[in-house]
Amino acid sequence: METALRPESEAQLRAVLAWALAESTPLEVAGRGTKRGLGRPGQYAHRVDTAALAGIMLYEPEELVLEAKAGTPLAAIEDAVAAKSQMLAFEPADWGRLYGAAAGAATIGGVIACNLSGPRRPTAGAARDHLLGFAAISGRAEAFKAGGRVVKNVTGYDLCKLLTGSHGTLAVLTSVTLKVLPTPETGATLVLDGLDDAAAIALLAEIAGAAIDGSGFAYLPAARGGAWRPPGLAPGVGAALIRLEGTRASVAERAKRLTATIGARAPLRTLDRDNSLALWRGIRDVEPFVAAAPDAALWRLSLPPDRGAAVVAAIAVQRPIEYFYDWAGGLVWLQTSAATDGGAAAIRAALADVGGHATLVRAPDALRGAVAVFEPQAPALARLTRRVKDSFDPRAVLNPGRMYAGV
Repeated sequence: METALRPESEAQLRAVLAWALAESTPLEVAGRGTKRGLGRPGQYAHRVDTAALAGIMLYEPEELVLEAKAGTPLAAIEDAVAAKSQMLAFEPADWGRLYGAAAGAATIGGVIACNLSGPRRPTAGAARDHLLGFAAISGRAEAFKAGGRVVKNVTGYDLCKLLTGSHGTLAVLTSVTLKVLPTPETGATLVLDGLDDAAAIALLAEIAGAAIDGSGFAYLPAARGGAWRPPGLAPGVGAALIRLEGTRASVAERAKRLTATIGARAPLRTLDRDNSLALWRGIRDVEPFVAAAPDAALWRLSLPPDRGAAVVAAIAVQRPIEYFYDWAGGLVWLQTSAATDGGAAAIRAALADVGGHATLVRAPDALRGAVAVFEPQAPALARLTRRVKDSFDPRAVLNPGRMYAGV
């Protein structure tokens, strides 16, 4: 049975890692365990739970900077900045419910370690773009820091970019420093009903490339059966969604321009504020697939936006799928049966010619152990990945095999 180790200070965490290093004992690194189903399954005798390393250490709203311990709940940080009319602009996703955990239990360290960003990512940047600095302990049991409290405080290797998205395989984060931004005064979501995939993605790409300054571009196909459908969206038709944010005057003017530009091509309407908030929160947290069958495989496809509809069509020819689009077609959430390879071959073959990649976000343990969860690496990149792992964690005590077998 796995033993949970719960250090209550950075010194205790460093002692745990020093013991693991001396004994060559692999550890599962987790915050509150809300994303334990993400990545390849592993066999660990001990789990390091960093939830006790919590608390906001510094928040200077006038400087747009916040520093928090890695185990701080994401919800607590969002509440603190919202009280000052500010936000984490990369719109961090809360995937807890995808894995059977409670909503709002994710930690900021887990968000950064997995580089989780929401619908605003194409315009505001990813989580890694908002990480100003961090403190961590490597697999060598060495404490180190990188970055600082200002955007230009990076010299030499940009370790913020390296650690973000490393899934706890290089070091255990103990604190993070983030850039925050003012919350938009208001927002609106424009809905275009009745378009098919190809027409919707083409139109969203056109609008995203225009000087309209949208902050969200998604397409939900016609709902099937009990599929998630937020209030304000009809279940029987596809809906292309455009989010506008900013001052009231700016949002109203841009909505007027969009209506004049595309109103003749598709029925156009506006969601009220509450329905709009619920809609984008659901897209951010992958709500359509939260209540999925236990034998389903959920994939996250990243690809050129103008190829999204064609890739989905190519996969659908080979196996039944459910899906929706975000990032104007550049992100596809796709669910299929976990039978055979869970669609891995069909999905990666469809992506091969367009330069995209796929991640198996959720699936039964047997499937996550049998197929590549993250996009397979070219030999040269795999060798580089191994050298980086060896530099930070030479005895592979931190989440070994979580991302790639043998690393």
